[in-house]
Amino acid sequence: MVHGTLTPVFVGLRTGLYVLSAALLALVVVRIVVEGGATAPLAGVLAGAFAVVYLLGAVVARGAPGRRAVAGPLWVGGLSVVWVALMVLVPEAAYLVFPLFFLYLHVLPRIVGPTAVVVATLVAVVALGVHGGFTLGGVVGPLVGAGVALLIGLGYRALAREAVEREALLAELIATRDRLAATEREQGVLAERARLAREIHDTVAQGLSSIQMLLHAAERADGDRPGTEHIRLARETAADGLADTRRFIRELAPPTLDQGLGAALRRLADQQWTRDGLAVSVAVSDDGLPMDVETALLRIAQGAVANAVQHAAPSQVDVTVTVDGREARLTVVDDGVGFDPVTSGDDVSASDSFGLRAMAERVEQFGGRLDVDSAPGRGTTVTAVLEVP
Repeated sequence: MVHGTLTPVFVGLRTGLYVLSAALLALVVVRIVVEGGATAPLAGVLAGAFAVVYLLGAVVARGAPGRRAVAGPLWVGGLSVVWVALMVLVPEAAYLVFPLFFLYLHVLPRIVGPTAVVVATLVAVVALGVHGGFTLGGVVGPLVGAGVALLIGLGYRALAREAVEREALLAELIATRDRLAATEREQGVLAERARLAREIHDTVAQGLSSIQMLLHAAERADGDRPGTEHIRLARETAADGLADTRRFIRELAPPTLDQGLGAALRRLADQQWTRDGLAVSVAVSDDGLPMDVETALLRIAQGAVANAVQHAAPSQVDVTVTVDGREARLTVVDDGVGFDPVTSGDDVSASDSFGLRAMAERVEQFGGRLDVDSAPGRGTTVTAVLEVP
């Protein structure tokens, strides 16, 4: 009775079978001792042989499935032979047929087990009739025992099949759980890589691009004499990018949001975006948004303005943030040369195309939408609508 996960029902049945066999064999031994006679020594040897064979078979039944398939029938066959021999000498040995019923049903194949139960029942009835005459109790007793054994044995087989099916299902569920965990870890890594790519693009990369543009402007300002104002802006942009990078490493909120989204946008407009005649206006109606929403809006605004400055040559950029119920709307409008969003989206290697994808991914995280309205020669309007938790 070996199962991968042995239930208390199986343990109880097995223990009960052991106790029943021991009690009936003890009854036979007592009868041998009380009756005595010339056949008592041989009967005692047979009773001992029955006990030894039974115990050895119980050990074999716990072995590998292949060994049990061969040794099991040999075990119950040998046990049956000893039982019949003992029953010839001691009529009470006929009662040992009851534990044998369960062994037949458990060890032997499906049709062979019930057949062996029927044959053993007939042998027990005949043995009792030969020793003490055929009586109603001597016939009905083994028949009732066989019927009960068949019902219990069939129920046990059903429980065993269900246990095997549940064990297989549990193993499949565990394997599925492991696969899902591995997939979630992989998705988490990919999501984190995408997040870091967006953060670096919207902060460090944009800051370095601004520094490059400022230094080029400084070179053109006064011939060989660098423009002091441009150099100062380049230094401040580099300092902001360094602070942002260090803050990302510590996994804290962007430092520019310490005083709210409006202050952060106005600071960017005054120190980084306003240069070479570019005018940037900022209008924020509500600074009471959650930190993650403000961070997303800030990064989207940075990406939109940076794209406009680098590629559209605008003279005016308007940044507006409004909150309506559970929606936060960011609008960035420029009067630059514009572009074709379809053509730009096809060029996945372009930096502005990555910027648009990064903005779209940020908006998607909040269940919102991103609209880009642009065409060559008529400026660009970027609208991001985020759901506020």
